[in-house]
Amino acid sequence: MNDDLLFLTVTEQAKLLKSRKVSSVELTQAYLSALEERAKPLNAVAEITADLAMEQAQQADREIAAGRYRGVLHGIPYGAKDLFATQGIPTRWGSPAHQKQVFDYDATVIQRLRRAGAVLVAKLAMIELAGAGGYEYAHASATGACLNPWNRTRWAGGSSSGSGAAVAAGAVGFALGTETWGSITVPAAFCGITGLRPTYGRVSRYGAMALSWTMDKVGPMARSAEDCAHILQAIAGYDPRDPSSASQSFQYRFARWRGHRFRIGLLPVDFAQNRAPDAERCFNAVLEVFKKRRMEFTEVKLPDLPYNEAAEIIIMAEGSSAFENLIRSGRVNELADGSQVVGLLSGLSIPAVDYLRAMRVRAEAMRAVAKVFEACDVLMAPTLLQGAPPVDRSLNETWVNMGGNGGFANLTGLPSISVPMGFAADGLPLGLEIIGAPYEEAKVIALAQIFQQETDWHRRRAPMP
Repeated sequence: MNDDLLFLTVTEQAKLLKSRKVSSVELTQAYLSALEERAKPLNAVAEITADLAMEQAQQADREIAAGRYRGVLHGIPYGAKDLFATQGIPTRWGSPAHQKQVFDYDATVIQRLRRAGAVLVAKLAMIELAGAGGYEYAHASATGACLNPWNRTRWAGGSSSGSGAAVAAGAVGFALGTETWGSITVPAAFCGITGLRPTYGRVSRYGAMALSWTMDKVGPMARSAEDCAHILQAIAGYDPRDPSSASQSFQYRFARWRGHRFRIGLLPVDFAQNRAPDAERCFNAVLEVFKKRRMEFTEVKLPDLPYNEAAEIIIMAEGSSAFENLIRSGRVNELADGSQVVGLLSGLSIPAVDYLRAMRVRAEAMRAVAKVFEACDVLMAPTLLQGAPPVDRSLNETWVNMGGNGGFANLTGLPSISVPMGFAADGLPLGLEIIGAPYEEAKVIALAQIFQQETDWHRRRAPMP
């Protein structure tokens, strides 16, 4: 099979499947081979689900041949971060302490993708327990450090490491990731793909490992913003098994936004202080693209609140509570990263008054950020200010000038998309982040889609060995 097919967007592959120019079985077999040959050497794979994949692909081909086409995802092979329950298939949470864990049910998002006709080809590697307690090294995973397809001495990002690397390596059509603080947008930026973090509550988390009940979010990682829209349409919506899930479904029509003059709020970024000339160059080129499309710009400043500190306390307290049994059993010491062990232990001792104070800061932050969106449709900044760091060095060293917008946006539950915006001088991808008001994913996706119509950064491929 032509290797170009594996790097087509989901939308493009869907046209070939619907017209029966390509079969789901052929596409699935090609991705299964790519998982073995490309993704496994990157430490991006937790489990290949070949038997299930072939069964689902054969079913998709039969239905398409019979005229029972389910939609854009029908017959498309995908991978899921290994914290989603999959019936009868190991779900190890990236953790050495959970290697024998198997559930007898599917997570809601897995069920919804099956109803859409998508084909599950793999469970993808992740940082152990999605980084609960905080981690210092990229090797904090049962599968080892996930390598970046653009440069194997660099990290793919966490905690949805395998999802980012597998999409970038052309080893899956798309992937599911989760984010509590940067776990979709970071690997998307580092790996040069498109990652969408939906509004908190937009997608059911039933059957997904809990890290932070009030901050965890499920979203797609793919090769284009348009793909992410199709995937979100399939997985969004209320689920009675997840009381935090929102009642409204998600529908996207790009035509509605095609000629819209977006009001773009530019977040303050100190490129000089963070020694980020490459990010500044790429971001300035982004602004020129949108100026040609006659978008409006305004500089915005977030209210001065301790966003990061509040988010850290909430995640630590809720994470340690979620894994209390693991901690108290002593099996927490099986984790690969000692910093996580220490963090999980210390999280149990966070005073209730500190947690409640952090929740009050969150409520104040949500009101303050809502006022910011009165002056603009979206917020925009580089996702991060540097490319992927070395895979073998402490993140305490390499993250110093990284920047990022994850603290305030995740604390307040805002949707966001990271798309490729160019490359650093060393050839590593850099990402552009577009952040929206709650439940306004359509605006975020549409502006990203406009950018991807004007540029080809999302078409660039990592060099395959």
